Parts: sequence; structure tokens; C-alpha cells
Amino acid sequence: MHFNTSYGQKDVPPPFTPQFQWGGRPGAFGNGSPQSAYNSYQPRAGGGFDGGHFRGGRGRGGGGYSRGGGFGQENGFNRPLQYQGESPSHAYHREEKPEEEIFKEHTPGINFDQYEAIKVHISPNDIPPMESFASMNTPLALKENVARCRYQKPTPVQKYGIPVVLCGHDLMACAQTGSGKTAAYLIPLVSSILSNATPNHQGQGSRSSPAALVMAPTRELSIQIHEEGRKFTYRTGIRCVVVYGGADPRHQVHELSRGCGLLVATPGRLWDVFTRGYVTFSSIRFMVLDEADRMLDMGFEPQIRMIVQGQESDMPPPGQRQTLLYSATFPTEIQQLAREFLHRHYFLQVGRVGSTTENITQDVRWVEDNDKREHLLRLLHENQNQLILVFVEKKRDADYLERFLRNNRVACASIHGDRVQREREEALKMFKSASCQVLVATDVASRGLDIPDVSIVIQYDMPSNIDDYVHRIGRTGRAGKVGRAISFFNEKNRNIVDDLVPLLNETHQNVLQQIMDLTKRPNVNNGRGGNAGGGFRGFHGGGFFGGSGFRGSRGGYRGGNNRGGYGGGYGGGYGGGYGDGFGYGSGYGANMGGGGRGGGSRGYGGSSTGGGAFGGPTGNVRSMFADGLNS
Repeated sequence: MHFNTSYGQKDVPPPFTPQFQWGGRPGAFGNGSPQSAYNSYQPRAGGGFDGGHFRGGRGRGGGGYSRGGGFGQENGFNRPLQYQGESPSHAYHREEKPEEEIFKEHTPGINFDQYEAIKVHISPNDIPPMESFASMNTPLALKENVARCRYQKPTPVQKYGIPVVLCGHDLMACAQTGSGKTAAYLIPLVSSILSNATPNHQGQGSRSSPAALVMAPTRELSIQIHEEGRKFTYRTGIRCVVVYGGADPRHQVHELSRGCGLLVATPGRLWDVFTRGYVTFSSIRFMVLDEADRMLDMGFEPQIRMIVQGQESDMPPPGQRQTLLYSATFPTEIQQLAREFLHRHYFLQVGRVGSTTENITQDVRWVEDNDKREHLLRLLHENQNQLILVFVEKKRDADYLERFLRNNRVACASIHGDRVQREREEALKMFKSASCQVLVATDVASRGLDIPDVSIVIQYDMPSNIDDYVHRIGRTGRAGKVGRAISFFNEKNRNIVDDLVPLLNETHQNVLQQIMDLTKRPNVNNGRGGNAGGGFRGFHGGGFFGGSGFRGSRGGYRGGNNRGGYGGGYGGGYGGGYGDGFGYGSGYGANMGGGGRGGGSRGYGGSSTGGGAFGGPTGNVRSMFADGLNS
């Protein structure tokens, strides 16, 4: 770890606030501030009760601010605005690596002995597993690309999953993080496109008509999947394109217009380019939902449903497309998606669903809040020259902690939802290349990202639920290697203790007596209901599938006929206005159930209060869902 004496004087830049030219009627406003529209996904923020007959969302924040506004039409669909200058998010587009460099990064030193001990359950069990990549019945060009990636031996999810997909079946796969899921679906997907579909087909006019679609919850994961997709499509004639919020939409539209065989996207920006006529789903033969549980946690379920089965969507129905759903956990919401989206699917479970691997040493320490900074500094000095990922709960804490470390001569970077896309990508690039060996992050970096050589994960702030805990520590110990996770725990984290202790015991970790004592005390926040405006997640369900636990339904108070979401609503029903990644505002109906989701980024402002106003006069409208600056 490099300690730089001159590095600490650089101040962290303030969150970016773009200036727009307002024209006509403004878009949807909520009761939050304009800045709240640019806040990223905030776990367990306020929210409200359900409104009308539509269930509340997931308590992800409330007061909205529809970024852009614009000229309102009768159907609530607002025209784009003319910018006074360009904001960094819209001017920025990522430079792709040249083809000759895409195979330089690989994951060395996979510990296959660790994989051999992992239990695998597949149902039905009537397709033989794949023992080697050489035995795959795939086109030669794809086999050569797999060899260029220097893959030696398939991981369990690849060994059992690839043959199922190559045989044309739908698949629901649950596997621990770092298990090789991306290659497990990209390899058979590319093989099927080469064998059965027309690469880079153009629809009517300039619309792109991809054969395969991969949806992911965050920009960073989408970029990572796209980079892997480029490896497998190298010299095959298949163009792999990625679209996500926070980057220049004109560049992404230009890439789509050149033709696209494999499209990787976040749900919000995907809905944008579809409703604007830049892409059609009519030729989709393969659809993948990666990190499906995270997409639901982040509130993307309405967008996903509109893309897959909405009246405006031209997506082929189940049975006419091959659908693959990958998730690290198996809550009831994921089971419901599988029933609706998949057709006579196979179920693959690798390891215990929602658990961690035993090759990660979990060191949970009792550290009071006032002692955290000094404790962290001591750990960093003791573990120099190692990649260390530090998780905090709040975006402002990521900024403060980064400044504190720099002032103490620790070269570090930070990543969170308020950073513009260029800053987020540069921080990840610096960390992956070890030019800075400490990365401070919120949960935007907790899922899916593959940074092969992370030695230690430090949870400076404990998360409020066990799923986030599992995914955070899963950034180390990847690909069967040994990792270490250190968590700062104190009385404030007692809401997670009933799930944490069994998890530690299951993987044979030491548990402090102070933590064990907390399990004997009643916890007023445990229970099925949760708090009205978010708070703790509530009931962590029982139930079994294939012999493994999965989450029960969570949260909030119910209103109308449908269940409460994850500890509250989006500030009410579905009546709110939405912002989008292009800076447009729009409405989704004033009469669809109460307060509304606000607007702005991804349709819910991100502040900690419920509410939000409606953005359109009717309910039957085209609503613009968005990644904005946050996914």
C-alpha cells in the first residue's frame, strides 16, 4: 500500500448538479429537493405506505424531482429539453479497449480444489455435466476465444449450467458470488447465436434488433459483462453493445445503429432506447437476468415487467425465447419471476443459497463508532501492498472517509452513486490496476463486480440485512481463492445479529461472546411487519427449496389489495412522475394509487422521506423509467 505525503490535500469534489433550461410545464415534482434526484440507490430509506391497489415499492427513498421537466403532453410523455451546455454525464462515453488488449486481463490461480467440495443440486438431473471446455459442442471460433481467456477447467455453475443452456432449456441458477456465472451464460449464449440466429440483425429503419439480451442492475456490472462479452464474440461477427444510464445516450444510440447481436443493459436505459424506437425486442431469442435479486432490491421490477411482458413490448413470450435467470439468493419474489418468465425450466443450485464460502475468513470485531477510524488506519498499515475494499453505508461517509485516509497519507479512491460515471469508472480502474490499493465504496460495488485480487474486505459500517453482508464479503475469496473479511460491529447493528450468527456458525467462524449475548435479547425491529417507512428489513423467512433456506416476504404496512414492499413504499403508489437517463421528465399516471414515486433518477428521488407528486394526467401512458445517475 502506498502512503503519499502530498495526496491528502486534494478535496473531494462536490456532487454534480447539472443546470437545465426549463421550458413549458415542468415535469413531476415530489417533496424532496432537486439534489435528492441525483442520489443513488439508498437501502432502507424512508418510503411510505402502499397506495390504492398497487403495492408499495421497496422503501428506497421518497421525495422526487423529475430531472429535466419539459413540455407536457396529454399522455404524460414529455419532450426533451435543450441543455445550456452539456453535463458531464451526457458528454461522457467510455472508451473501449482495443481488441488486441481485451484478453490481457484474466483471473489467475483458480483454486479448483475448493470447488470440488461444493455441493451441486440440479433438477431435473437428466443432462450430463461438462467435464472440460474442449468437450463443448460449440463453434470453433468460440472455443478459440475460451482458450484465449485461459480458462482451464469449468467451475460447478459452468460444468452443470452450460450443457443445460446448450440443449435449449430455460434455467434458474442460484450460485455463490465469484462462481463464474457470467461465463456460464455468455458461452452458450454466443454459441447459440452463432448456430441459430443472424448476428447484428437490423430491425425496421435504424432500429437495432439483437438476438440476445442481458439485463444487469448496475452500470459497473453491465460494463463488466460487456467486456466479457467482447472476449467471447471476438472475431465471430457478433457485435456486443452496452447501454446504461449516466453516459452519453447519443453515443450508445450510434453504437446500436451499427447493429447489435448481444445487448447488455440496465433496465432503465434499456426501456428508454426501446420506447424511443432505437431497439426492438422482436428478434430476442435469449434473455438473461443477471443478479436478478439485486434488480428487485433496487426497485427495477416494474421496468423488467414492462420490458418482458408489457403491452408496449414486442418481447417474444416464454417458450419462444430461452430465458436464463441468475441470482445469489432465492426470495419469494425471484420464485414468482421464474414462474412467469421461464418455461419448463431447470433449477441449478451451487452451494447453499444465500450463504458464503468457507474459504473466506470472517472476522467480526466489536468496534464502537468513535474508534472506527483509528482501527481502520491500523488495519491498513498492517496490510500494506494488498487490495482492500472498504464498505460504508452512506455516500457522504464515503467522501469523508476518503478525505480522512488521504489526509493520513493513504492513497485511496471512493465510489458511490453521487459520483458521475467518469469518476466511478476511473476509481474502479485505479483499484483494479493497484495504482491505489484502497477503495471506499457504498453498496454500488457490493454485487457482481469481479476484482480478482481483493485480499481484504472491511465493513466499516455493517449493512442492515444479511444479503448485503454476504455480497459485500463476496468481493474477496473469488474463483475459489482464499479471502478475508473484517467487519466492525457494535450495538447499533443488533438488527442483523439473528441472521449473522447462524451464518458464521455454518461456515465455522469464531463468534464473539458479546455478539452471542445480543441474540438472547428481544429485538423490537425483528418481525414480519418492519417499520412503516423502511427501517429494518423485518422477517427473514424460513421455507426450503432443494434443502436450502430462502427469504420470506418482507415488510412495510399494507394498503389496498397488495402487499407492502421492502419496508414501505416508494412514497405511495404508482402515481409518480419519472425522470430518465436522458434528462427527460414524464408521468406515469396521476390516478394509479396515491403519492407517487417522485421522479428524477430511476424514478425515486433518493431522499429519506415518502411522497412525490404525479407527473401525468392519465394512467395509460408511456412512462420513462431511468437509471439516471444511479444504476
